[in-house]
Amino acid sequence: MDTLEHLFGTLPKWLVRKNDPEKSHLAAERVDTKSLERIVYEVIRSHPEGCISDEVQAELKTLPYSSVTARFSALKRKKLIYVTDEKRAGKSGKPQLVMRAV
Repeated sequence: MDTLEHLFGTLPKWLVRKNDPEKSHLAAERVDTKSLERIVYEVIRSHPEGCISDEVQAELKTLPYSSVTARFSALKRKKLIYVTDEKRAGKSGKPQLVMRAV
C-alpha cells in the first residue's frame, strides 16, 4: 500500500470547471481527496472477486454518495482500479459494472 500512497489525491482544480461559482472552487479546496481515494480503493481491493458501486457504498455508508462515487473515475484514471465487462444487479435491480483493484 505504501508504494501507492503518492497516487492518491486529486488537485482541487480538477474537481471543478473554470466557470463554476467561486463557492464551488472553495468547496473543492476542502475535499480530502487523498483520504477518500485511499478509503474507496481499499474497499474495492478487499473484494478480489470485484464489487459494484452499491457494495462500496454499503461499506462506506457514513460517507455521502457523491464522496464515494466521485472517487471511481479518479481511481480509474490513475489505473488503480478497472471496470470489467461483468455486471451484477444493484439494489435497484439494475445492472452495475464490476470494479476490481489492479
